Parts: sequence; C-alpha cells; structure tokens
Amino acid sequence: MRLAAAIVGDLRQVLAAELRAGERAAMQAIRAETEQVKQELRRQVTDAFGGNARGIANAWRSMTFPQGRQSLRPAGLVFTKVPSVIDAFERGALIRAKGGGKFLAVPTGFNAARGRRGRGAKGMRVTPAQMVASGQAFLRPFKSGRGFVWCLPLRQGEQTGRRRRTRLVAGGVTEVGTANRKGREAWARGLLEQGMVPMFLLLPQVKLAKRLDVRGAAERALRRLPGRFVTAWEREAGRSAA
Repeated sequence: MRLAAAIVGDLRQVLAAELRAGERAAMQAIRAETEQVKQELRRQVTDAFGGNARGIANAWRSMTFPQGRQSLRPAGLVFTKVPSVIDAFERGALIRAKGGGKFLAVPTGFNAARGRRGRGAKGMRVTPAQMVASGQAFLRPFKSGRGFVWCLPLRQGEQTGRRRRTRLVAGGVTEVGTANRKGREAWARGLLEQGMVPMFLLLPQVKLAKRLDVRGAAERALRRLPGRFVTAWEREAGRSAA
C-alpha cells in the first residue's frame, strides 16, 4: 500500500494567510492579557484600600504595541501614574522622616476635611506648620514611648443653623467633626468633655504592610499567554483547537 499527500493551492498564499492569522492572534492575546493585568491590579488596590482608593486604582493604565498594525511580536505595557505609592505597598516599605527630621506627622481622621472630595491640597484641615503657628498644640506621649499624639484644645463653637448642632472648634484654627452620623450629638459632647482632639500622630517611622502583588499579576499573565495565543490562532485560521 502506498500513501501520498498533496498541497492543493498556492503554498505561498497558504503560508501568507497563516502568517496573517498568527499576527492577529498574537495581537489579540497581548491585548486581552494586558487588559486583564490592568483590571487585576485595579482590583488589588480597591480590595486593599476600599472605595476611597478608586483614584489610585484608576491610575493603572495600559498600552499595546505596535499601534495601528498587526505583528507576531507584540508587547503590552501596564503602568501606574502613582508609581511611588504602588511601590511602597508592593515592597512593604519603611518610611522615615525626610531631611533629618525625627518624626513623621501622620494626620488622624479628625484632620480629614469632609472626606476626600472636600480636602485641601494636602488632604488635611490643619497642616503641621499651622499647628505650630497656632501656639496651642501640645503633645501626649504614647504609652509605649515610641511616639506622640499631637493635639489641639477643643472648645464649643457658636451654634448655627436650624439643627442647632454642637460645633467643635480645635485650637481656634478649624472646626472638626462636621460629618453627619447617628448619635453625633452625644459623640460631640463626649469629645468636649475630653477637652482636646488628636490631629497628628508623630512617629519615628512607619512600616507599611505589603498589600499589593504587582509581580504576581505579571507572572500569572505570562503563564496564561501561550494558551490564549494558541486558541486565538486556531480561531483566526478557521481551525478547531485540539
């Protein structure tokens, strides 16, 4: 018994069509994996820091190359517009004060002005410079002795508006506790009895927890890429994947 095989058609056309299918498949695979990595990294940020970090999450962007044409050697790039922030939480960085300073001034929740949308340029009601200039700021040491709470004295401001709510004025510099919350009046009266409000934590250094896995997202994409490419090539060439 003798077996024979023959190629029907123009071999050059067949190979050219196969090449074009491979180029389209390669671009599709790279685009899909690049987008998947970007979306995974955005989810990592929101999972780690909540909805308030959506701006940092959306700072992840992506591009694919070459642009405007097909290629068997495409590339995908995923990058962030806030690399220093991402790097710090990718490594679990140790942060110390700049310029030989002894302490980092970390603002407390009392020092956040009406949530993220109402914050000033530094995201604080009162800056460290304003604390010093007020002449009223004072320190309370941690029990551990490893830092201080930087406070302002608290007094009741003049009641205004229909609700006649208790206003809290810190050091004559700013009003705090302006958010609406259940039981807010009882909370405000308790704070007034305390007579002071913590505005900053003074710490010699801060060790950030490792909360992001950028390298892992990239490595998972590289493992998925060959299979995605083969599937796309079979589809583009009109074959069924084995």
